[in-house]
Amino acid sequence: MRKLFFILFLSTTLVASFAQTGTKNAKVIADRAADHFMIQIGTSMWSGAPDSISNYIKGFNKSANVYFMYDKRFKSNPKFSIGIGLGVGTSNIFFKKMEVKVGGTKNILGFIRTDTGNNYNKYKLSTAFLEVPLEFRFTSDPSNPNKAIKAAIGLKFGTMINAHTKGVDLQNAAGTKLNENTVKESSKLYFSGTRIAATARVGYGLFSIFGAYDLTSMFKVGVAPDVKLIQIGLCISGL
Repeated sequence: MRKLFFILFLSTTLVASFAQTGTKNAKVIADRAADHFMIQIGTSMWSGAPDSISNYIKGFNKSANVYFMYDKRFKSNPKFSIGIGLGVGTSNIFFKKMEVKVGGTKNILGFIRTDTGNNYNKYKLSTAFLEVPLEFRFTSDPSNPNKAIKAAIGLKFGTMINAHTKGVDLQNAAGTKLNENTVKESSKLYFSGTRIAATARVGYGLFSIFGAYDLTSMFKVGVAPDVKLIQIGLCISGL
């Protein structure tokens, strides 16, 4: 809860700062708000994971990103703008018959196969980052953004705020449920503390398709394979 209040405080401060600058230096197109929420729902994938790991990752892995964005139009051409914001980006990677020992004390992150013994029916690795997205944007009709073609490319910069695993419903190798306990393990020990991702999206009106590709490795050098996160999905935004 304290992290949530901290994020909301930073968002408010950032937006207030940009709003003050925009009021002094430029006009915003009439009937158009300069600040918006941007919500992204999609799937996460790992690029660079060896077969010994990727073969144990389930097909669809949920992701969700929420940002509060401020939009700064170009005076010379209002179809183009720069968007900057603050928010949280999350990803979930689900495994079948494999555990990830994020709380270990060794120099190598353990990806432990459990297909010949007890395993969890549902098991996931979740990460969350406090992020600052930066976009160069195009809108075909800036005076009527809800009926305009939109496109954007950019970068987002993040710092990790949480990494944990969660296992639910322990079962034996034959699939017989042993208990309904939930086991969680939280640690950022093996993860890169910061990340930079390239982003792009294109759409019409409030809806667009987005993609993001990490330029930095998910894990620290030498403790795990050089894995990079990919996200693809639906974006909802007024800008």
